[in-house]
Amino acid sequence: MVAIVNRIRRFWTLDSGAELIEMAIALPILLIVIAGIIDFAILFQRYEVVTNAAREGARVGILPDFAAADVQNRAKAYLAASGLTGTAPAPTVTYSAVTLPGGKSIDVVKVVVQYPHQFLFIGPAAALLGGTGHADIMLKAASTMRLEGAAAP
Repeated sequence: MVAIVNRIRRFWTLDSGAELIEMAIALPILLIVIAGIIDFAILFQRYEVVTNAAREGARVGILPDFAAADVQNRAKAYLAASGLTGTAPAPTVTYSAVTLPGGKSIDVVKVVVQYPHQFLFIGPAAALLGGTGHADIMLKAASTMRLEGAAAP
């Protein structure tokens, strides 16, 4: 009887297989962190493209003899050249006057570019768990520049 009790005690005190259990617990957490890093890296890259598209549109908009359609086409072309294609709303172009602190007024053009971003990993993972809060977001960037030479159209 003592031999059987000793065998049972020895069986319960063995550490073999503990690493496998630890890996089974840690691996999903590690994969979620890596997926989040990848998703936010793509988000940041796309935000930079949207910001640069607004700047490019504003650069065209400040030049004389360019219309709002030219500005929109330049911003859309920049988005397409950077690989962001899809159903992005048309960039908005506004010409206005801004009063400076000294009382002077200058003519400016403001270009606002928006682009819908869908998360690759976090959104579908949240949907599997019943959530929809992080499925997609709208990236938005604006650029304002002073008009060169001629007055606003």
